[in-house]
Amino acid sequence: MVRFRRKTCITLTILMSLIFLMMMALKTLRPVESRFGNPFGLGLFPALQRAEPEFHKTNVEEHIERRSSKNNLTKSMTLDNQLRKVSLPNYNLHTFYYSWYGNPKFDGKYIHWNHPVLPHWDPKIATSFPRGKHNPPEDIGSNFYPLLGPYSSRDPAVIEAHMQQLQTAAIGVLSLSWYPPDMKDDAGEPTDELVPAVLDIAHKYQVKVTFHIEPYQGRNDLTMRNNIQYIIDKYGGHPAFYKYKTRTGSLLPLFYIYDSYLVSPETWGNLLKESGHNTIRNTKYDGIFIGLLVEEKHKHDILAAGFDGMYTYFATNGFSYGSSYRNWKSIKAFCESNNLIFIPSVGPGYVDTSIRPWNIQNSRNRINGKYYETALSAALQVRADIISITSFNEWHEGTQIEMAIPKTAGEITYLDYLPQKSSIYLDITRKWAEKFNTEREKWLV
Repeated sequence: MVRFRRKTCITLTILMSLIFLMMMALKTLRPVESRFGNPFGLGLFPALQRAEPEFHKTNVEEHIERRSSKNNLTKSMTLDNQLRKVSLPNYNLHTFYYSWYGNPKFDGKYIHWNHPVLPHWDPKIATSFPRGKHNPPEDIGSNFYPLLGPYSSRDPAVIEAHMQQLQTAAIGVLSLSWYPPDMKDDAGEPTDELVPAVLDIAHKYQVKVTFHIEPYQGRNDLTMRNNIQYIIDKYGGHPAFYKYKTRTGSLLPLFYIYDSYLVSPETWGNLLKESGHNTIRNTKYDGIFIGLLVEEKHKHDILAAGFDGMYTYFATNGFSYGSSYRNWKSIKAFCESNNLIFIPSVGPGYVDTSIRPWNIQNSRNRINGKYYETALSAALQVRADIISITSFNEWHEGTQIEMAIPKTAGEITYLDYLPQKSSIYLDITRKWAEKFNTEREKWLV
């Protein structure tokens, strides 16, 4: 009996030793890329391998989207350090910015996110398309859905997040859509009271602010003179207030005048020519005034009116004479021969069928950023004085470079930036901002 027990112990000892040796051998055969060493060599047998956390997917964008999905607005708007690749701002790179958005938390109601669907001007065509208003927060007046959700432009955290994104993109100047105090666009509310907050927060991020004056009712040479005086007196002393350095070395405020063609060259001349009845030239309210070029004849109207330059605004290549890349070379030549500034406008794409469902023909696919890069390349090829971006956040027309996310809400599936990151258009802008700086240095040699 004792002999039997002894043999059994010896046998068990040998068997355990063999098992131990086999385990060690298998462990040495585990895959090199295995992070922590799969137990018992299971890395050799994929069918039996346990799923491990996908650590390579913990990128900034997913962090932000996860926070946003929990409605943690403050955290979602604090961009991760990995995203915020800060570059020096390029003050020859401007972007059009809209502060007309509102939500119940900050404004008591949704503003602009509930934009009405606009009817076609032909009643026969209009009957073929839906009418009504959008119903936020799931249904908004945009073909894309913002990472920050249907935000309020009054929310300081939103302005902060926007300035962080502008800094990421190396954009130096924000061109703020502006109406005179107590005036507004058809779908919005007055926004002049938001200007101080925009200026203050922009200054924190080295972003300058200029004004994009909208075509309000009653706009003429006299009301515009009052507008310019108001803006310069109230905001001109702020360190974030943008001033353009002229060829003579003077620093003057710059104003974009949207739909300037709605006012006759003769009327503009009263304000913008030295001989005009209400001239601002050679006064403390003098500035650089940029008119909108849509049709070819507007080149001559802008020159006759006394403007200092022209911009093209629209992000739809081929939509108008001014927005067509093929015309930019001749427009630039016209400007050079008449001592005018040429500011072509580039954009990442265009789609406004959420509010103009009949306007499909003017949509321009983003092509994963290629459309945007083609526009930026065209602007550099003509040696543009300044490049303007349409837009940072004009969500209704789908021209935004602001961060967007994939979203489906009921029957609505929004467009998105996939397979690229939510920051793709900020990244592209930063890359071309650096190219623009490099090219300008060559031009000035």
